[in-house]
Amino acid sequence: MSETGFTAAVITVSDKGFRGEREDTSGPALCAMLKDAGWNVVYTALVPDEKDMIQRELLSCADEKRLALVLTTGGTGFSPRDITPEATLGVVERLAPGIPEAMRAESMKITPHGCLSRETAGIRGGTLIINLPGSKKASTENLAAVLKPIRHGVEMLQSAGSADCAAPEKQENKRAEKPSVDQWLREAKHDPDASRVGMYLTHNGVVRATARSRVRQGDAEARPVAGMYFSCDREKAAQAVAEAKQMEGVYYVRVWVNEGELRVGDDIMFVLIGADIRPHAVKALETLVGKIKSECVTEKELYAE
Repeated sequence: MSETGFTAAVITVSDKGFRGEREDTSGPALCAMLKDAGWNVVYTALVPDEKDMIQRELLSCADEKRLALVLTTGGTGFSPRDITPEATLGVVERLAPGIPEAMRAESMKITPHGCLSRETAGIRGGTLIINLPGSKKASTENLAAVLKPIRHGVEMLQSAGSADCAAPEKQENKRAEKPSVDQWLREAKHDPDASRVGMYLTHNGVVRATARSRVRQGDAEARPVAGMYFSCDREKAAQAVAEAKQMEGVYYVRVWVNEGELRVGDDIMFVLIGADIRPHAVKALETLVGKIKSECVTEKELYAE
């Protein structure tokens, strides 16, 4: 099992469950599936089929708890009380139609009634919200159909599309295209949370000519560096970005890491942090850069002849 490290919530929508007239089996089953896949389920709730209560939970998970993924189960059928999709559509900012399409296609392989499920999916800020059916069997079957691509989508979403470590299939002699930090800042200032940001800080790491052993251990005999091979674990980098976005006062995080054979002076990484006040921005930047360097990248120095 490969852990994502991303946070998740499961919200069960059921009148009878809320009144204690029916045991909630789908919610715990979904929690177990997420945990088995490495997700960190940090919140669960059981609410009736009331639009305002459903939306209150969704807004809390996205705007206050700032979770990566929110799953709802229940309220996706044709009953007059089934209004979970409508509640969800009222809070998401962008739709993700491919997810429910894939789930319905999978359900149709099992029963023709699968086409009657009205679940939807969408994005609010950095949170992906997905509706699932109310039964344990249908909800777990639907989640199983999309669990792997969901993780990839959340990785992109949590890193603002920016855990841009080179893909594994790239050869070591190919370097990643350097981004424009000015463009990053322009995009950051159009982010939904931009009004909460009081400071943006950036970090730009480059390949230096001084050997690591000379800098860190004071080895005066270390040969000068001509370059390095540099690689990045994309999953770990995405996890580090997600963790940084959960830090106090942090509202924007973006990371780019280079790849391949680099020369002295080449850019290793760019990191952009947007936070409410300077101490929060500084702490997040130092923490994230330190984690990337110590846990996410591998470097091999190439010495001058």
